[in-house]
Amino acid sequence: MAISSTSIILLISLFTLTLLLPTNHAIFSRPISKAEIGIKDDDDKLTQLTFYYHDTLSGSNPSAIQIAKANSTDKSPTSFGALAMMDDPLTEGPEPTSKLVGRAQGIYGLADQQESALVMIMNFFFVEGEFNGSTLSVLGRDAMMDKVREMPVVGGTGAFRFAKGYVQAKTHKFDQKTGDAVVLYNVFVNHANSNVTIQSSGGSPGSTASNGAPSPSQASLSKMLSTLIMIPLLYLCVF
Repeated sequence: MAISSTSIILLISLFTLTLLLPTNHAIFSRPISKAEIGIKDDDDKLTQLTFYYHDTLSGSNPSAIQIAKANSTDKSPTSFGALAMMDDPLTEGPEPTSKLVGRAQGIYGLADQQESALVMIMNFFFVEGEFNGSTLSVLGRDAMMDKVREMPVVGGTGAFRFAKGYVQAKTHKFDQKTGDAVVLYNVFVNHANSNVTIQSSGGSPGSTASNGAPSPSQASLSKMLSTLIMIPLLYLCVF
């Protein structure tokens, strides 16, 4: 049976429509605007933060615990190879009873065979004020015997998206017997000028969960429409 000109036009129209339907594929790369991820169009902000870091190894509830060490660590004059996990409180003042503003969570290890120096890998997770829920990531070398140590800020989340900067650490108090330390941190960070609401999933394009992929409901609708359109297409091709 010959296909009429009307059927041919309908076939072409339906085929074109299927090309325009969304598909269940995440977008690998696309340009976006600052507004789409909650960033204002003006200049970045420069912020200074000052707080005290409490690294407690002693007592029944230490905030830092050793999780590994090398066989040769105990013989090393610098305890080279020891590794610790921390969840250290950050406070406004040097006293442990001072107001909590965040926590330093991460790991540090003795990484120098010549002097007491740590490699620090940590997130400052803030729980107070305008930066509540935001984090700053620090990765660097902490030579503990130096009066002031400087380490880079390598990134951040929430209000600190696109963060870059540095921290200066200065020992306020150190107990040689227990290893407990209180360290003053001055943080200087350049970050996006944004007002963001941190969300666990879904939400607007400005939330941390946005990734450009279609939602499950969009994918299901696309699949259903594609199926409905393919049925008449197959009929026209056969008859």
